[in-house]
Amino acid sequence: RTMIGNVQDADKMLRLVREAAPDFVFHAAAYKHVPLMERFPEQALCNNVIGTWNVAQAARKAGVAKFVLVSTDKAVHPTSVMGATKAVSELLIHSLNGRRGRGRGATRFSCVRFGNVLASSGSVIPVFQRQIRNGGPVTLTHPDMVRYFMTIPEAVQLILHAGQMSRGGEIFVLDMGEPVKILDLAHNLIRLSGYIPDKDIEIVYTGIRPGEKLYEEVLTDQEGLLATKRRNILVSRAALTHARSAGTSAITIVADAARLSERGSPTQIRKFLKRWVPSYQMPKKS
Repeated sequence: RTMIGNVQDADKMLRLVREAAPDFVFHAAAYKHVPLMERFPEQALCNNVIGTWNVAQAARKAGVAKFVLVSTDKAVHPTSVMGATKAVSELLIHSLNGRRGRGRGATRFSCVRFGNVLASSGSVIPVFQRQIRNGGPVTLTHPDMVRYFMTIPEAVQLILHAGQMSRGGEIFVLDMGEPVKILDLAHNLIRLSGYIPDKDIEIVYTGIRPGEKLYEEVLTDQEGLLATKRRNILVSRAALTHARSAGTSAITIVADAARLSERGSPTQIRKFLKRWVPSYQMPKKS
């Protein structure tokens, strides 16, 4: 069934979850575009932090068996507001493990971290293909930029298997092999289209955008990885850096996020994120 509502409306989320009475909740609602969230950090707080908390609390109160948060590799040592807000959302859902709601017992909360999903909305390959069709140029931010990639079927399977395997508190990731150099990807797409790079189709470097990294990571050094019974799916059961303290401070985190989303400056929002995600690298000027 299709149902509509705003994740920032806690009462609405609770009513929807109680009406639907699902066994699992897969929470994928988030603002994901890095440069846009650098410009509007208050919106990242509203959707990625407060929205996640509202849906997670609704799942707990409605007695949902399992809740899986769809997160991102950008939450690891984040350099962007988007990545930092997703790290805070991970922190919040882990803080809820073991807390009983009503009905069938305590909801088991876990998360999955994605790399870049090939051919998804706003991803690099459709952009490159459009630029090639238009005769170029193909635009890259930096010649050394690398990214992990996964296909849409792999992303779906990761989410579904995470829901099946979760016992609470895990971080699931896909073994995506070696990261791909975006310049190599551009060269290959140009050649597959029947053109010669930098001869028929020019490649132009536009510079790293605010909040972007040259490379991504899927786990911190402290989290570690274990194999699972599913091929190519790995798991970490290690708590996030401040997960324990978040267990007693989650309400404070959400209250501060709500206050800052309404009247906080970008600098205040970034300092708030830095407090709860110490690995967040704030811009030198914000």
